[in-house]
Amino acid sequence: MKINLLATKITLTPAISQYVQDKMDMLEKFLGDTPVINCDVEVSRVGGEQAKGDIFKTEVNLSIPGTLLRVEKKASDLYKAIDKVKDHLSEVIVEYREKKRDQNR
Repeated sequence: MKINLLATKITLTPAISQYVQDKMDMLEKFLGDTPVINCDVEVSRVGGEQAKGDIFKTEVNLSIPGTLLRVEKKASDLYKAIDKVKDHLSEVIVEYREKKRDQNR
């Protein structure tokens, strides 16, 4: 799956890029034969609201035929935010596929 990766207020390292690519590749088993039109991933550091420490946000926009699946998660660690968004997106994909299957029946 081709991923358009955007980093806001953080430096995008090869390790972060590879981690995001690995996690998004895990979602292909949930997609099955559903083609992906576009996959946009944004990782960013949210600042200003918290008293101490950084808050990281990961947002994924997955365009598939007929709809856009969007998931956004925040966490105190960037890698945890990526994991959370992957887990939630897998649930959203399963719900979408079940809905399409039921519509076809």
